[in-house]
Amino acid sequence: MSSPEILDPVVATHEERRKRSRRATFIKWLRKVHGWVGLWGAALGLLFGTTGFVLNHRGQPLHVSSGAPQVETMQLKMPNPAPRTPREFTQWLRTQSGLDLPGKMGRAQTEPARPVAWGDHETMQPAHWQLRFVSPHENVAAEYWVGNDYATLRRTSNSLLTTVMNLHKGVGMSIGWVLFIDTFAGALILLSLTGVLLWTELNRRKTVGALLLIGSIVVAVCVGLA
Repeated sequence: MSSPEILDPVVATHEERRKRSRRATFIKWLRKVHGWVGLWGAALGLLFGTTGFVLNHRGQPLHVSSGAPQVETMQLKMPNPAPRTPREFTQWLRTQSGLDLPGKMGRAQTEPARPVAWGDHETMQPAHWQLRFVSPHENVAAEYWVGNDYATLRRTSNSLLTTVMNLHKGVGMSIGWVLFIDTFAGALILLSLTGVLLWTELNRRKTVGALLLIGSIVVAVCVGLA
């Protein structure tokens, strides 16, 4: 019967030191990542926390006011022939100099021509188009009744507070801003993951940490699907 292999104490000690060194290097790297991601998340979190507080208290009891918007209205003469569809109307508005329409196109509302009652009489109401061009600091509403010689444009300039709140909600923002805000969401996710990993590395109760991590992922997925 062969005797069990005896491990050299020097080799065992050297192997344990290598494991401890790798673990210390991993924890050091994890702390750096956690710290830098936390700094980025804190910077954006300060912005969104402030604007979120203002949004939450627009009414009572604090009654945070967003200020009175400045409104301008004008009549714009339609071309001959006039646009036949809301799409052509939008393209024509974009070509008009001096309008300075915001770059983001909002939802268009269209009503087809239909009969309506006016007292004891019935008349045909023409088609009605309403377009919105939005940005954080202003929005322009264009209204046109098909067949009219003029369209009505209404420009609303937002106050500074309203502009900041629109930035918070992403109103009228480009895809670049959306991706920028996605980095904040990614930073929160990465911050949570690195925090759980740090906890499991620095505590012996790794099972609890693993359950917290898996539970958080499950909850996040369920909320996202809902």
